Amino acid sequence: MWRSVHSPSDTPARLPEPMPPHQPPPAAVVFDMDGTLIDTSRVVSAAFGAALRDSGGPMLSVDQLIASYVIGPPEAIMQHYLGRPVTIDELDGYHARLSAEAKRQGLAPYPGILDALEVLSEVPLGVFTNADRSNARILLGAAGLADRFVTVVGADAVAPRFKPEPDGLLLACERLGVDPRRSVYVGDGPLDAETARRAGARSVAAGWGHQLDDTSGWDVVVATPGELAPALGLG
Repeated sequence: MWRSVHSPSDTPARLPEPMPPHQPPPAAVVFDMDGTLIDTSRVVSAAFGAALRDSGGPMLSVDQLIASYVIGPPEAIMQHYLGRPVTIDELDGYHARLSAEAKRQGLAPYPGILDALEVLSEVPLGVFTNADRSNARILLGAAGLADRFVTVVGADAVAPRFKPEPDGLLLACERLGVDPRRSVYVGDGPLDAETARRAGARSVAAGWGHQLDDTSGWDVVVATPGELAPALGLG
């Protein structure tokens, strides 16, 4: 079941139509990556944890790592925990570990994502992630999603204005050739909802994502990938 949320204080309720009458289908759909398209938690935590320890950093749990996504791309997170600038060799080492770990674990999209992207492909699709472009290339490639998107924007393209600043989402919309107000941003964390709001886009919460604890800040909440297209009036 999908729900439309009109304000943070509203009780979510199912609507009788895919979209409210005043809301046309979007001209483009932009996705967050981690926890929205792919469950990367085990892959990223294994690679990042090892790379951080190699550089003299602390041992982080999976939950600690996921919580640190708000800091920014991997370089910013590593710098935060190391308390010093990160070298190119250290960052390259992390990306090499990430690629190997993604292959070892057989990284795949969330169930239903491939079918949902096929239906949604009637409009341009993009990705904006708080990870860097190398991270996105590795993970989307390993999951077989690299060719599904017109553009992929990493946080390094808009540094230091990471989520919830709207710059990355605005850049994705510019590359897709659409007005941000005619786009939707699908994500699973509070930063994603706030990023969409600041960009003027509609926010859609991925109910299957690993950061979705509070749905009050979202315009629409969907429980499964298969509900995305109907909720957006597409397909």
